[in-house]
Amino acid sequence: MTKQVSVFLENKSGRLAEVCQTLGKNGVNIRALCIADTSDFGILRMIVDTPEVAVRCLRDGGFSVGETSVLAVEIPDVPGGLGGVISLLGNVNVEYMYAFFTTVEGNAVVVFRVSEEEIPSVVEILGRNNIRILPAEDVYSL
Repeated sequence: MTKQVSVFLENKSGRLAEVCQTLGKNGVNIRALCIADTSDFGILRMIVDTPEVAVRCLRDGGFSVGETSVLAVEIPDVPGGLGGVISLLGNVNVEYMYAFFTTVEGNAVVVFRVSEEEIPSVVEILGRNNIRILPAEDVYSL
């Protein structure tokens, strides 16, 4: 399962740069990211090439860091591709999603976060419909 690194950030000028510089100084490359924010704080979610290094160096740098399991799914890179895959999931609650900056064999790669309890059913549904979930090693090397 792909690991996502989440960082709780105060909504202050320069905080995002500090995270990126900390990762860069430790040789961690960001593969995908999203930021959800309010007026006071934000949550930076990232897929990186070495999540264990990212978590350690960010914690050492004083950041509040978490790690969660996510699904990285290939989506046909055509109009309606994402909608087609999402509609397969029926009543599954997708908590959030974001995309990679690159494609794999012409397909877009989207990160899904669903509850831990729903992961097995989502994996089964996607597999039954020939939707590929990328192995973590492949995701980290994108």
